[in-house]
Amino acid sequence: MLRIALTMLLGDKAKYLGIVTAIALSSVIMIQQPAMLADMLAQTTGAITDIGLPDIWVMDPSVRSAEENRALRDTQLHRVRGVRGVDWAVPFFRGGQKVRLEDGETTQAQLKGLDDATLIGGPPGMVQGRLEDLRIPDAVVVDEAGAKGRLAVRLPQGGTRPLGVGDVLELNERRAVVVGVARSTPSFMSQPVLFTTYTRAKTYAVSERKLLSFVLAKARLGEAPEAVARRIERETGLKAYSSEEFKEVSLEHILKHTNMLMNLGFVVLIGFAVGAAVTGQVFYNFTLDNLRHFGVLKAMGASDAALTGMILVQALLAGFVGFGLGAGASVLQVAAAAGGMGPQPKITWHILAGSGAAVLLIVCLAALVSIRKVRRLEPGAVFKP
Repeated sequence: MLRIALTMLLGDKAKYLGIVTAIALSSVIMIQQPAMLADMLAQTTGAITDIGLPDIWVMDPSVRSAEENRALRDTQLHRVRGVRGVDWAVPFFRGGQKVRLEDGETTQAQLKGLDDATLIGGPPGMVQGRLEDLRIPDAVVVDEAGAKGRLAVRLPQGGTRPLGVGDVLELNERRAVVVGVARSTPSFMSQPVLFTTYTRAKTYAVSERKLLSFVLAKARLGEAPEAVARRIERETGLKAYSSEEFKEVSLEHILKHTNMLMNLGFVVLIGFAVGAAVTGQVFYNFTLDNLRHFGVLKAMGASDAALTGMILVQALLAGFVGFGLGAGASVLQVAAAAGGMGPQPKITWHILAGSGAAVLLIVCLAALVSIRKVRRLEPGAVFKP
């Protein structure tokens, strides 16, 4: 019976391809949109993830996410260092800065100032140069995405090349020499990221009165970061989170105060609805075209359970092939976009499992409509003139 079911399905190539195409397109939408959301959320917490050594972040009480910036006075650093359970604490600056390129073009970038002595707060990896070279006068390190994108150098003969070691930028009318290119998580606004020392960052941002964006601290051995963070809050009046707490707070803020989840979720819902409608319609028409075959099998003694199994096999096969094509196309698109500018969708097994379950529901709903038609079929109806 299963062999007959497959012969019926593959024999009608037009409708088989129609079902597979509808499921594949629906799968692409249901994979791509959550993958985009995963990338956006990863960018939201990317600064926390990249800086792995500190386990406590201290900030102004009004800060609600890692993307916000409410500067503190430098004296707050010493107050944090004096709290029991804090092993060490270093300053960290982050702020927007206009960058002028060698050809006179300007762009907005994110400037990060690292502790002068330890360079804690720097990028997780280097593509060119060394992070220690930031101690050279006027030195900055540029993130890889920014070096290839908005900060790329325009060539006289046309075209561009990535910004590299030795190139010169201008920040707030001050010279900045690129000494390295770093690998880091892109910022939420997809701006280039520049790294320099904390002291030098203050000279680039002289127009600001308060310049201490965050205090990065480490709990002493045997002390829970969460407990030390609560102690910092009680003794300084500042807000303090462990790294994991800060990630959760940042994600919660983004999801609650933006339409990101609603907009992407609506697109996924539309993809599911359209996929279910088109697949159901084409599969139902396929069943109607083969209704006489089902009637003959029923007249020969085939049970309703056997016919139901045939329809389910047909639907599941089409769903499996369609989902495979959709998932494959999504993965190829992500691979092609890897390393380039703009969003980088992140396809995880959770996304594939969720979209696969949605496709399974689509084909089951499509099969259910056809099953009801076949089960109500009178065997003698196909022999009537």
